[in-house]
Amino acid sequence: MAKGLAVLMSVLLFVLAAPSKADTQDGPGSSSHGGSAPTHIHFYFHDKITGPSPSAVKVVNPPNNTSLTSFGVMFVMDDPLTEGPDPASKPVGRAQGMYLSADQARIGFLQAMNIVLTVGPYNGSMITVLGSNHINDNIREMPVVGGTGAFRFARGYAQAHTHFLDPNRLDAIVEYNVYVFH
Repeated sequence: MAKGLAVLMSVLLFVLAAPSKADTQDGPGSSSHGGSAPTHIHFYFHDKITGPSPSAVKVVNPPNNTSLTSFGVMFVMDDPLTEGPDPASKPVGRAQGMYLSADQARIGFLQAMNIVLTVGPYNGSMITVLGSNHINDNIREMPVVGGTGAFRFARGYAQAHTHFLDPNRLDAIVEYNVYVFH
């Protein structure tokens, strides 16, 4: 009887320890279990550094900076993300992080941001992007280095394209296409 009880307990422990389907799914659009298509997320990023309610503020301005690329300047952002290029279009999230001028040869930022989604199946999830953003290039590609929620263990890339840039005030609207395996 003791041997039978030991076998029963072993089987019970195995069943309880085995992952369920819910434990192995990463969330909506998951492709980490043999799928080949990444999740595609499209939005517009509104970076406003002027006016009474800026969404990005300069926090570092290096002394004696005579660089044509503003080398060393750093901004912190909490930019709204919308479905369309119009700032009044439906909000989909926030881009929170920083960007700093890290190129002495041409205008280019090191951009570190969390894309915080606030609607739809990914509400409450984040995608983390960290990479080089040379704003004069038509399309910029930055790596997705992680995420939370439905995007836990995320990897992929984000492509940015400037939709609008005010040359005097430097406020910008940037179209993003993010492709994420998670």
